[in-house]
Amino acid sequence: MLSENSVKTVNGIGILLLLIVGWIAAMATVIILAQHPEKEIMVLRILGFGLLTTILFIIGLVGLFMVQPNQAVALTLFGKYQGSTKTSGLRWANPFFSKKRVSLRVRNFESDKLKVNDLGGSPIEIGAVVVWKVVDSAEALYAVDNYVSFVKTQAEAAVREAATSYPYDSDDEKEVALRSHTAVIAKHLMEEIQNRLNDAGVEVLEARISHLAYAPEIASAMLQRQQAGAIIAARSRIVEGAVGMVEMALSKLKEKNIIDLDEERKAAMVSNLLVVLCSDKNTQPIVNAGSIY
Repeated sequence: MLSENSVKTVNGIGILLLLIVGWIAAMATVIILAQHPEKEIMVLRILGFGLLTTILFIIGLVGLFMVQPNQAVALTLFGKYQGSTKTSGLRWANPFFSKKRVSLRVRNFESDKLKVNDLGGSPIEIGAVVVWKVVDSAEALYAVDNYVSFVKTQAEAAVREAATSYPYDSDDEKEVALRSHTAVIAKHLMEEIQNRLNDAGVEVLEARISHLAYAPEIASAMLQRQQAGAIIAARSRIVEGAVGMVEMALSKLKEKNIIDLDEERKAAMVSNLLVVLCSDKNTQPIVNAGSIY
């Protein structure tokens, strides 16, 4: 696999000054000699020298190129990769090198809203934001045809894979779900995208879900399902707490020997306490004041 390596380049400002001074000196020499020609053949040699100097000057200028901050320039010679330079400023290299630039700046894109089925088979809409940058200019330019398009396509494929690996929501708090475990999903999504982009010279810095919803055709039904699930979960928690409170009340009464209840009265007390504690409305107690007879 082709990987990035550094290539030596020369400070372009010094080379530019050297080329300009050399060309001016050569042209001045040509002009001076042309004013006092001794023979016709001498004139042709002087003109040939001036033409050759101009051609060399132009070839030297071709070797100059600019490198912006956070940019890499890959150099190839007749189709063979020679190396990359990341030194910013005006640089000079072999004029016969072909040059391709690639930005090393951090980029991000938001994927389209994808319609997929979650782990439970429910159709959902999901989208993600991916933050990435190029870290290997050779792989980005020569390992894939178009690395920007490649990143987008592979990221959307990873989002689809993540969506089908987890349920949209779960009643079990320990089960990883798309809606409730955003940090876990983001980590899984980032690793999945990075695995797909290792050969493209790209590093994924962050990947997070930006849009998550049930598909419109089942949104209302899923909302009712979520509400029913929430009610059941709340009732279960209330009953669990009520049973604990009843158990504590009976234990305290027995421990402090406040009253001795038989099994029938215990059952009545438990029934009354559970009604009071588990009711979704305020209960209206009836006080037994005893009999006047």
